[in-house]
Amino acid sequence: MNTLHEISRASLLRRGFALEYGTLGWNVVGIVVLAVAAVGARSVALAGFGLDSLIEIGASTVVIWELSGTGEDRQRRALRLIGGAFALLAVYLAVQSTLVLAVRFHPRHSALGIAWTAVTAAVMFVLATGKARTGAALDNPVLKTEGRVTFIDGVLAAAVLLGLTLNAAMGWWWADPVSGYLIVFYAVREAREIFSGDH
Repeated sequence: MNTLHEISRASLLRRGFALEYGTLGWNVVGIVVLAVAAVGARSVALAGFGLDSLIEIGASTVVIWELSGTGEDRQRRALRLIGGAFALLAVYLAVQSTLVLAVRFHPRHSALGIAWTAVTAAVMFVLATGKARTGAALDNPVLKTEGRVTFIDGVLAAAVLLGLTLNAAMGWWWADPVSGYLIVFYAVREAREIFSGDH
């Protein structure tokens, strides 16, 4: 019976690693794609989502360490670094979005940004579902928590997609910095939860 349990747990751990490496790989590619799209369109929301992808890489790395049996002290230090990164992201986007709105800067259209955020939203929702189920089966709160972060990443991708689409279709230039504010809200919430120990 124990052997079957160990085999099942090993299989779940492999699935957990696969989900995290998949998230890691997607976000590594995403940083490059989003950087190109953000510079081309001069989009605050795309730049912010690119920074969020960088933070997601850190979060996935933390979970990979944890699944490998790494000590809790190292995990706490890594989480604090991620919390600091979220705080810096919030400050950067709050300042940039406010400046863009104040000077009425109009970002360009970004077909690449629209395509990437649309696909990213779908991929993140699939990964988040897999992490939630695997984390529950393993009774692993770290994997389940990071699954929620991945789900929010999908929501943010959808929000940025909406802003880009409104700018392209309706000429609503302000939709881009408003999408940036949505990421600010998320970044502040994540930083607060990490530093308060809720993660």
